[in-house]
Amino acid sequence: MLFNSIDFALFLPLVFLLYWGVFQRSVKARNGFLLVVSYVFYGWWDGRFLLLIAFSTLVDYWVGLKLRDQERERVRKALLYLSLGVNLGLLGFFKYYNFFVDSFVDAFRFFGHEIPARGLDIVLPVGISFYTFQTLSYSIDIYRRKLSPAPDFVAFAAFVTYFPQLVAGPIERATNLLPQFSHLARFDRSKAADGLRQMLWGFFKKMVVADHCAEHVNLIFSDPSAHSGGTLWLGALFFAFQIYGDFSGYSDIAIGSSRLFGFDLMRNFAFPYFSRDIAEFWRRWHISLSTWFRDYLYIPLGGSQGGLGVKVRNTFIIFIVSGFWHGANWTFVFWGFLNALYFLPLLLLGANRNHLEIVAKDRWFPNLRELLSIGITFALTLLAWVFFRAADVAQAFAYVGGMFRWEHFAQLTYVNWIGTALTLFWIGYLLSMEWMARDRQHALEGFWARRPRILRWSFYAVQIFIIGMFHQTGETPFIYFQF
Repeated sequence: MLFNSIDFALFLPLVFLLYWGVFQRSVKARNGFLLVVSYVFYGWWDGRFLLLIAFSTLVDYWVGLKLRDQERERVRKALLYLSLGVNLGLLGFFKYYNFFVDSFVDAFRFFGHEIPARGLDIVLPVGISFYTFQTLSYSIDIYRRKLSPAPDFVAFAAFVTYFPQLVAGPIERATNLLPQFSHLARFDRSKAADGLRQMLWGFFKKMVVADHCAEHVNLIFSDPSAHSGGTLWLGALFFAFQIYGDFSGYSDIAIGSSRLFGFDLMRNFAFPYFSRDIAEFWRRWHISLSTWFRDYLYIPLGGSQGGLGVKVRNTFIIFIVSGFWHGANWTFVFWGFLNALYFLPLLLLGANRNHLEIVAKDRWFPNLRELLSIGITFALTLLAWVFFRAADVAQAFAYVGGMFRWEHFAQLTYVNWIGTALTLFWIGYLLSMEWMARDRQHALEGFWARRPRILRWSFYAVQIFIIGMFHQTGETPFIYFQF
C-alpha cells in the first residue's frame, strides 16, 4: 500500500480511530491490532510474502529466547549465525541471486566461454532489505547482551512488521522501538499535531518535488547522448532532489504517522544538502542505515583504529557494502566506491568529525567559505548520484562524460520551459523552508508557533492546496521500494 494512494488515505484514519477508540485499555490488544493492520498493509502489495516475513519473525524470536538462556559461547555464536544465515540467505536469494548468476556468466563470456546458467524469474519482496536489517539488529544486540529478548511474541511481531516504517524505514533498532510496544501510550495532542505537520511536509516533498523531478529525470536519463552538458547537469540536479524528496518524504510520513499512534521513530534525514563535506553528508543522509553499518560492521572491523591500511580498508568496505545493499547492480557498487574516495581524504586528515554543528548556526546566512563548501559537496554528490540512477556503469560513465562536454554547454537540448521552471521553483521553496528550520527535526516543526492560529491554518491549507493542485497524476511508487 502506497502512502500517496487513496487506499492509504482511507486506511490510516480508520486505523487511528480503532486504535484510540476501541483498543485503548489493553497493550496486548493494541499490539495484536497493530500486527493485524500491519499485515494487511504489507499484504496489500502481495500477500504471498506475508509467509516470508512471518518466517523471519519466528526465527529471530526463537533465537532471541535461546540466547537469553544460553551461557556457552560456542552455542551462542551458533544461534547468532543461524539468525544471520536465515535472514541474509533470504535477502541474498531474492535480491542478489540473478545478479551473481549474470555476473558469473558475463565473466566466463569475457574469457570466451559460454555457460548455460541463467537467472530465475524472482519477484523482490518490498522492504526485505529494511526489515531484515531491523530483525538482525535484534539478534545481534541480544548476543552482545545489550538487549533482553521480547517476552511477548505479539509485541515482537508488531515491532518487526510495524506498518509506517515496514517497507522503507527508518531501520529501527530494537533498543529504541521494541520497548514502546510494552506500555500503554496515552493520546498526546501536541505529538499528534506535530506528526500531522511532518506528514504534510513529507507529502509535499514526495508528490510535488520528487514526482515533478522524476518526469524530467526519466526523459533525460533515457538518452543521455542526445543532450548537451548543461541539460545533463540539470538531469543530475533533478535526480538529486527526486531521490531526496522521495526518500526523506517517505521518512517524514512514516515518522509523522507513527506519532499519531504515540510512537517515536528515529530521525532519518537531517537536511543533508546543507552539508559542508561528504562526512557530514553521510551523518545526515539515511541516518538509520549509516548508523546501522557503523555499529554492526564498521566498528567490529576496527573502525578508524589501527594503521593506515586498516582505516582505508574499513572505509571502502563500509561504503561498498552500503552501495551493494541498495541494489543488485554494479552501478550501486561503484556509487559506494566513489563515496569512499570522497570520504578517504577527510579520514586520513582527521577532518571527518568536523562540522558537527549545523551550518551558519545562530546566523541567517552562511559565510562565503561555508557556501563554497556546501557547493563543492553538493557537486560531488551530484556526480555520484549519476551512478545511482544510471541503468548500467557504461551509461553512467557516458553520462558523466557528457556533463563535461563543453560545446553547446549552455544550450538546453531538453526544452520544457514551463515544467522546468516550475520544478526549479518547488526545489527553491523546499530549500528555503528547510534552511529556516535546519536546527529542528523537520521543516514544519514549531512552524509559526507564536503566530495567530489563522495564519498557521492558512499556511497548512495552502500546502494542502499545492499538493492537490500540483501533484503528478497516478500513484508513483517510492524509489526505495525497489531496495
